[in-house]
Amino acid sequence: MEIRNQTQVVEFIFLGFSGIAYGHMYLFLAFLAIYLVTVLGNLMIFIMIQLDSHLHTPMYYFLSHLSCLDICISSVTVPKILVNFLCQQQTISYNQCMAQMFFLMSFTGTEAALLAIMAYDRYAAICKPLHYSHLINTKLCILLAFATWLWGFLNSALHTALSSRLFFCGVNQIPHIFCDVPPLLTISCNDAHINEMTLRIASLFVAGGPFFFIILSYVFILSSILKIRSTTGKRKAFSTCTSHLIVVIIYYGNGLLNYDRPSAGYSLETDTLVSTMYCIITPMVNPLIYSLRNKEMKGALKKFLEGQRKFKHLQSIS
Repeated sequence: MEIRNQTQVVEFIFLGFSGIAYGHMYLFLAFLAIYLVTVLGNLMIFIMIQLDSHLHTPMYYFLSHLSCLDICISSVTVPKILVNFLCQQQTISYNQCMAQMFFLMSFTGTEAALLAIMAYDRYAAICKPLHYSHLINTKLCILLAFATWLWGFLNSALHTALSSRLFFCGVNQIPHIFCDVPPLLTISCNDAHINEMTLRIASLFVAGGPFFFIILSYVFILSSILKIRSTTGKRKAFSTCTSHLIVVIIYYGNGLLNYDRPSAGYSLETDTLVSTMYCIITPMVNPLIYSLRNKEMKGALKKFLEGQRKFKHLQSIS
């Protein structure tokens, strides 16, 4: 009982921005702008997919889930960062830390699985076009989407349960900008061997499994594209995959830097940059990639803006 009293921590202090003595208001405005672009961009994609009947296809159904996930990932981390900038103290309570870690790992784990499902959708569309409607039907889409969310939440529940058993011996300074498993393990004073082993095994299955599936899908996709005789046909087939492929590279590239860091770790500045790229910048970039590189999305956006213009014009007349 005495050990518990000595190791109880009720509040953590983030060290990620501790080296910045001035300019917190500029950082607040920068992160607020990023957050607004992220939420509005992903929300616009979600709304356009719901309103435009031409986008009621499996690919855009999964894209709407990706947009929701990007809003959720950004909303788990950025609002707390903004509040801390305003208060000029980088703190978070123990319970808030556990909750933030749970939802962050849930959403990032779900996104890893969802990107794999989107790769399967592209595989079915390019490699099995005649059987596409049979392989990817409405019932299966709903089931796969539910499975990806369940996948992320079960993985996160395991890590959160293990992390809640850690002791910190009065050390409450986290070398990070939000609560996550790796930085908490670095300040834990009890044996975290089980947590570290679980994190590596989970990374192998939760992130490595979907990534291997994506690679395998694109091997078959590339093989099918190379069999197409016309250059135009090859370009058209590959163009349907480029947005997804870019998102996968950005997501897994940043995820690899964030979780599979060297044993010596990064410097605090590098760690802050990597974390910002992974959980704050990436959700903002995804809607830009899909809207700028996708003809159907650009067409839907144009129709949406024209509709808004006509609506305002009718309002002004009335």
